[in-house]
Amino acid sequence: MGKRIEDSALDAIFREARTHNGWQDKPVPDELLKELYDLMKWGPTSANGCPARIVFVKSNEAKERLRPALAPQNVEKTMSAPVTAIVAYDVDFNEQLPRLFPHNPDAKSWFSGAAKEQNAFRNGSLQGAYFIIAARSLGLDAGPMSGFDNAKVDAEFLAPGKGVQDGATFRSLRSNFLVNLGYGDPAKLHPRAPRLDFDEACRIL
Repeated sequence: MGKRIEDSALDAIFREARTHNGWQDKPVPDELLKELYDLMKWGPTSANGCPARIVFVKSNEAKERLRPALAPQNVEKTMSAPVTAIVAYDVDFNEQLPRLFPHNPDAKSWFSGAAKEQNAFRNGSLQGAYFIIAARSLGLDAGPMSGFDNAKVDAEFLAPGKGVQDGATFRSLRSNFLVNLGYGDPAKLHPRAPRLDFDEACRIL
């Protein structure tokens, strides 16, 4: 621990990584998606709550169910991606705290009402960022995006009876954002947009 990783790894994760909108016709195996989750899950969350839930939309049938929820500008790039991940969060994440935070049996009671959903959204978003970093670490390209109807996605994929709430860890789900996954087509990249410099975005006090 505490050892700086190689520059080549930093390039792959941050400096040379791009948000992809065009994709090569190359499949992403289920085993790689499992490896992706098993890497992403180690990122920290409040009280180890781990509220993120991922639904991998991969089959043609599932993609067609997703299509009506997409903004027009996001249809082609999403339908052509080998996989689209719905990054969601479980508002009832605290039901898992007796298992995930066992050294304090009162942890479940720390979260209630609007504060519970706020916590689920914040930490689920953190896990979504870990998800993108993990994907890039494993050689995948990612195209995270909003530009979809959350209510439609929730009703079609996350509501009871839609095939995902078949266990205690999928309880009260809300979609956050989508991430297209696969192997990007460099020919379809736009010029890289600028970023703010340190002195524009940071202060050391």
